[in-house]
Amino acid sequence: MRDGVEQTYPDHPRPKLNYPFDDPPKVGGEVRDVAPGVKWLRMPLGGALGFINVWAIDEGPLDENGAGWAIVDTGMGGTATRDSWRAAFQGALAGKGVSRVFVTHMHPDHIGMSGYLTRKFDAKLWITRLEYLTCRSLSADTGREAPDDAVRFFRAAGWDEDALEHYKARFGGFGRGLHALPDSFRRMADGDEVTIGGKLWRVVVGSGHSPEHACLHCPELKLMISGDQVLPKISSNVSVFPTEPDGDPLTDWLTSLARIRGKIPDDVLVLPAHNDPFHGLHARIDHLIGGHERGLARLHGLLAEPKRVVDVFHVLFRRVIDRNLLGLATGESLAHLNCLIARGQVTRTRDAKGVDWYRARA
Repeated sequence: MRDGVEQTYPDHPRPKLNYPFDDPPKVGGEVRDVAPGVKWLRMPLGGALGFINVWAIDEGPLDENGAGWAIVDTGMGGTATRDSWRAAFQGALAGKGVSRVFVTHMHPDHIGMSGYLTRKFDAKLWITRLEYLTCRSLSADTGREAPDDAVRFFRAAGWDEDALEHYKARFGGFGRGLHALPDSFRRMADGDEVTIGGKLWRVVVGSGHSPEHACLHCPELKLMISGDQVLPKISSNVSVFPTEPDGDPLTDWLTSLARIRGKIPDDVLVLPAHNDPFHGLHARIDHLIGGHERGLARLHGLLAEPKRVVDVFHVLFRRVIDRNLLGLATGESLAHLNCLIARGQVTRTRDAKGVDWYRARA
């Protein structure tokens, strides 16, 4: 799960990755060099993750040609992140503004301060179309009451009334993690080649964690900014949501990972959004794919007898699922169940109370 729950079991140990940096930047505006012209910063986050990695690429002196720092990902909206950016621009990033803001995907810890940076420095947001439009759609739910479709969705998963009331009380919070979004964007698409800091970077799109997640690969520098598409120590959340209850994001995720493995060489230094930069891209992708396939196999074995979504958590997650993790666990479990349905291995039936039951095909 995205908060740090890894689907790792004793028969599937993590690969040995290489972490070349012993001294990461402190959260709050400190900077480290990771490659010529590429700098590493950490912006504050609440919860178990604690921080998000963001990146600044030197595009030269800020002038009428729009040079300055190209920023990749921006941190969660809010005063703590704003103060961290101010500290960075008074310190190691001083003397230049922002030329462009690149965002890997639409989650608030990545896009949250894009509006602040683009407006402050009169810079353009670069992002894929589906990520921008999905973010605009979700942010429009801020302050809205939970829709009936969503309540039915979680009731079908086996949630009790207390859990449903908790969900209703918390619904509509997505936009609270965003500074007001930029009102326009420059579209990135898979396969695009973009010159950033005088170097060629290729856009490699994945999906499953989010609709059209953009990674950035620089062959000359042997770098890959991976966002949340490949993380070294935690699994990105891959979930089914009430807006698309029959979606199959896990198949998208597994297909994306295999495609990235085929397109990007193993010698890159991966710059992830969480944890530390690492070498070992292909081994990590193999581990992620293998972990999900093992989870699917365990889940299929459990479904010899009918089960609800809330009955299957223990075969996918090693951690006790409390009320705060219930939504994430439900979404990820549904992603695995819908994947098995798409593979023809599981059936779903709904009872008179509106609860779905899943069973392996004979």
